[in-house]
Amino acid sequence: MGGLGQTVLVETWAIVVAAGAGARFGTAKQFARLGDVTVLDRAVGVARESCDGVVVVLPAGKEWPPPEGVRVAVGGATRSASVRAGLVGIPQDADVVVVHDAARPLATRALFARVVAAVRAGADAAIPGVPVADTVKRVRDHVVVETVPRDDLVAVQTPQAFRRGALEAAHATEGVGTDDAALVEAAGGTVVVVEGETRNLKLTTAADLELAWALIEGARTI
Repeated sequence: MGGLGQTVLVETWAIVVAAGAGARFGTAKQFARLGDVTVLDRAVGVARESCDGVVVVLPAGKEWPPPEGVRVAVGGATRSASVRAGLVGIPQDADVVVVHDAARPLATRALFARVVAAVRAGADAAIPGVPVADTVKRVRDHVVVETVPRDDLVAVQTPQAFRRGALEAAHATEGVGTDDAALVEAAGGTVVVVEGETRNLKLTTAADLELAWALIEGARTI
């Protein structure tokens, strides 16, 4: 605790989730080449530039030489279990935890900064969102049953930032969610949305990898 007139430094650590098998991609996409480095290397690079420390969660049995200062954990059977494995490696003095998917290698330092700033301003969690551009329909047995109004819908991305206590409490029940914000929301936490980035695509298929490289090359020519 800082004294009168002193600034209390809030440590921010990132968990980069890279434990998936990449079933739809056809291989573990986090280790695919994206230019002269891997997808994982790019994701870890921006996390290192944006946070005080990084824990990378890898598949069991997978070897990956971590950069200096980066910690490694072994993932679990689900994404949520992998995040919990990463939490174990976060130092106790880290008050803000950022969870980022290795499959989003194009996230920027500005995006990390936005979610972290929102948590430091008082939110339990902050997530990037982009407006849903397409018409969304609910379908059952190949038949449309509802057209969902999209005015208040956003597509959610990572990195997602959390007050450390809120994230740990949300995971204490060992629940499973498609993202960590869903667990914090279910636990009654306040989740705010900040502006996401349209180029922050998630790699799902081999075509996405080609698109990511095109975006990188395009940015170099601007």
